[in-house]
Amino acid sequence: MIPPAFTTPNLKRRMACWVYEGMLLFGVVFISGYLFSTLSQTRNALDNRHALQAFLFLIFGIYFVWFWSKGQTLAMKTWHIRVVDSHGHAISQQRALGRYVLSWIWILPPLALVWWMGLNGGETSLFFLAWVALWAFASRFQPDGQFWHDVWAGTRLVHSKPMSR
Repeated sequence: MIPPAFTTPNLKRRMACWVYEGMLLFGVVFISGYLFSTLSQTRNALDNRHALQAFLFLIFGIYFVWFWSKGQTLAMKTWHIRVVDSHGHAISQQRALGRYVLSWIWILPPLALVWWMGLNGGETSLFFLAWVALWAFASRFQPDGQFWHDVWAGTRLVHSKPMSR
């Protein structure tokens, strides 16, 4: 039997946290994009596009590695989810970095196929949502119900009791 502190939050709650994380990242992207465009004197959104993407990849990496090594992001705190290693301990920054790189499996495969197939905006959105649903559903085939990138990174998402006041 799995100890209560080691239980995996259900898929619905993890995906709700994922969506909320995306909304919070909008602010991170806005501030980072403004900083980048100011420092690089970019006047047109299409200028320096690849440099901006690399910059945002770095900023996201810093954001997630920092918060995951502390146990949880703001969205995870809201949904009472914590990331730990396979033994239930806090993860190191190196493990958090590995989890960050592996978590791009949520984004890169559909983007690569969309680019290769030359799909338009609506088709891209539909394809992306189908991939996310498929990848999230794939966690059902993992014995503990963890996402596959967590299994590969040696991490797991667990229920985190709210702090008492």
